[in-house]
Amino acid sequence: MPRGPGWSTGASARAINRAPSPVVARATPWLVIAFGSLLQTLPVIASAPVMPPVGFLFLLAWRQLHPGLLPVWAGLPLGMVDDLWSGQPLGSAMLLWSVAMIGLDVIENRFPWRSYALDWLVAAGVITAYLLLSSTLAHVGDSGPLVIVLTPQLVFSVLLFPLAERFVALCDRLRLARFRVLA
Repeated sequence: MPRGPGWSTGASARAINRAPSPVVARATPWLVIAFGSLLQTLPVIASAPVMPPVGFLFLLAWRQLHPGLLPVWAGLPLGMVDDLWSGQPLGSAMLLWSVAMIGLDVIENRFPWRSYALDWLVAAGVITAYLLLSSTLAHVGDSGPLVIVLTPQLVFSVLLFPLAERFVALCDRLRLARFRVLA
């Protein structure tokens, strides 16, 4: 049966009246990072810290995947959510996440074209600094962070970062899913 010009049965015809939802597109990174902060409350029995800071890993992954998606000040409210759920002293994650966002912004401006290896190296350095500084802030009156105690958490966090980045990439695909537009 002959069809007229412009008639299509492919993917372009199914994309008519569909667009990404602005609410879903804006809220997804914030909710994923808050969900990552909630994952730290899972009951893991260990004599030393083992659970990686999943919310912070998600923050780094969103920032490296889409540098302009989260504003630089996003570390403050997301750090507050993390402080409320992680048990760290109130304000420690707010400070460290904000400093990490500013540092990542400086690195993004200095090296706009980076390889995956450089992104992972930057993430490993930021994760190491975050864990050491958060341990220092949590043990202000003590002798300081015990690096030997933090080593399993540090290694696990650095090795888990590519999986966190992969999960964030999947969430980004869902963030940009097209919904029917009623005009």
